[in-house]
Amino acid sequence: MDKLKGIAFVSIGAASYGVLATIVKLANNAGFGTAALTFLQFVFGVVVLSIISFFLSKKQENQEQKSQKYSAKYPKLKLILFGAPLGLTSCFYYLAIQYVPVSIGIILLMQTVWMSIILEYFIDRQLVNRTKLIGAVVVLLGTVLASRIFESDFNFSAVGFGYGFLAALSYTFTMYATNKVSVELPNITRSKYLVLGGFIAILLFWNIQIIEELNTVTLIKWGVVLGLFGTVLPPILFNNGVPKIGAGLAGILATLEIPVSILSAYFMLNERIGILQAIGILIILVTIIKINMQKQSTKIN
Repeated sequence: MDKLKGIAFVSIGAASYGVLATIVKLANNAGFGTAALTFLQFVFGVVVLSIISFFLSKKQENQEQKSQKYSAKYPKLKLILFGAPLGLTSCFYYLAIQYVPVSIGIILLMQTVWMSIILEYFIDRQLVNRTKLIGAVVVLLGTVLASRIFESDFNFSAVGFGYGFLAALSYTFTMYATNKVSVELPNITRSKYLVLGGFIAILLFWNIQIIEELNTVTLIKWGVVLGLFGTVLPPILFNNGVPKIGAGLAGILATLEIPVSILSAYFMLNERIGILQAIGILIILVTIIKINMQKQSTKIN
């Protein structure tokens, strides 16, 4: 039963991330600015996670006291610093989908697959095995197909692709922080400080533009929806689900973010999906699953 719960938690968390781009694009089409939307998303996340953390404070204090003897210095400050890429991921990703379709934006974001391999090599000195190397190459080939570069109506946007790759780079550091930074602290505490770091990054990134775009109360409903699906549900669901099923299976289930993102854009934004694009997306999905299966088997052995 615990494993089924874990699968459900991680699947819903991945699906939550998947609908974000479509929601943002719908809000943009309704005339709302990206700066205000991102700001309200993280405001909602910080407030809700802080409230949850407050009510769980007694339990957290006990856990933190137990971990103090082996924890690194300033664990919360480290989380805030590493939370900055979380906020920048949203900024760059939401900017990217203003220039490219959501179905391409999510593919650009998934370049974190090969970027994370490079990051692990330089930070943790993890050697790149053959499966990861082949997987990285295949993901790049799949990206070429999924980006619709060979289709007649292809309209290349250097700005959109640039923001997409910056989002992937930020997302790579976010994933590293989620799995490696201050892991001795309670999960809800870690989520709160990571989101707080992201919020600070958003303030610095958008600054005065946030005030210029906060011009209607209607924005609040969009901020609540984005905050719920982007900064509250995913960390809570992942933190509860991953320990029940393991990182390998969680990594596989997390790929649901890709089809959910593409299908939500198809049904809600009427974005077309070409045959070559579908093949490229399938290649990327299979490759990510294969890499995570290899990680799981390595841990078991």
